[in-house]
Amino acid sequence: MTQSRIRRGADGSLSRREFNRLVATGAAAAALGCTGEGGSGDPNVGVPAVQPGGSVDHWPGYRDAMVIDALASPGPFNVQDRIAKPLTVEMLDNVRASGISAVNVTVSGGGEDDEALQSTLEHIAYFEREADEHADLLVRIRSAADLDAARASGRLGLILGFQDTTALASDLSRIDRFHSDGVRIIQLTYNQENRVGFGCLHPNDTGLTDFGREVVGRMNQLGILVDLSHCGDQTTMDAIQLSTQPTSITHSGCRTVFDHPRSKDDDTLRAMADGGGVVGIYMMPFLNADGPAQADDFFRHVEHAIDVCGEDHVGVGSDNSITPTLADEAYMTALFAFADERARLGIGAPREHEVLFVQGLNTPDRMLRIAEGLMQRGHSEARAEKIIGGNFRRLFEEVWSV
Repeated sequence: MTQSRIRRGADGSLSRREFNRLVATGAAAAALGCTGEGGSGDPNVGVPAVQPGGSVDHWPGYRDAMVIDALASPGPFNVQDRIAKPLTVEMLDNVRASGISAVNVTVSGGGEDDEALQSTLEHIAYFEREADEHADLLVRIRSAADLDAARASGRLGLILGFQDTTALASDLSRIDRFHSDGVRIIQLTYNQENRVGFGCLHPNDTGLTDFGREVVGRMNQLGILVDLSHCGDQTTMDAIQLSTQPTSITHSGCRTVFDHPRSKDDDTLRAMADGGGVVGIYMMPFLNADGPAQADDFFRHVEHAIDVCGEDHVGVGSDNSITPTLADEAYMTALFAFADERARLGIGAPREHEVLFVQGLNTPDRMLRIAEGLMQRGHSEARAEKIIGGNFRRLFEEVWSV
């Protein structure tokens, strides 16, 4: 079936009914642009192939580069119950194949107050167990020196991070507790309001609360990175201006390239960069106006961020698992259920019912493909190395070394 005959919603997404109809006719994979490994709808067409042995398409410098994904996971991501099962052999094999030195892995749990606290402690314990079980492959990250050791040993460093502050309740001392547990990145708000401030989907963002200002101050004192990815515009700007340390937008995009509430405007990006921070460009369906996001869409956001922020303030925060997504019927059914529940809770952003990856970068070696893609687009090796991890390595060292 051709693209023009596929019935999409006004935002370009496939409805549940439409997807089920396509599955029944065998056209779903073509509609999504991905049919799995070896399929005719290869989602990685048009990006450099990895050629072991140093062919013209393979960048040898990747072996020695510091490679950091500022939001990712070795296991399931953007799914319900993502810590329900241990990491699989396939997931661990994909970690080995990725060449990634470290990821910011989300350990903040859902719920409010004590429920959020308990869920967060369970998430931390899960990754502690996995790091112990697979010590040959996974390692805890608490300092910049740990990052260097992870890269040198060929292991994946796990940086514990939050995507919300609900687990703090109104207790500032919990920040100290989580720092002792290894948390090094805390995002102030998710998509809606909490005690700290407002998220990007809230209709009336009035900025940081008094408690939020205390939270930023204590994070600065302890050396925890202030992450503003899902924060509302005023909350984001308040935190940038208040923080005595550089801040970060670990996983977002450029609103000028495509206007989406999860992305940031140029003034915000510039203010973050002026303070020494780094923005990580995500690999979500929020990069373009219609249809599954493509590698070219991702690169357009990276290049715009470089133009606005400078090459020292841009990185990658994929918001994906290292293991590629196979957009089959089971995945789409789970995705619709996940997105429906987020919409019911009021935390779902527009277009979350679409595949949550970028075609062309849906592989374990996506960071190598990004470096090669940048060089093919005329960027230098030195700049590519900064984008795939060098900039976040510099930022982490500066913030964590207080």
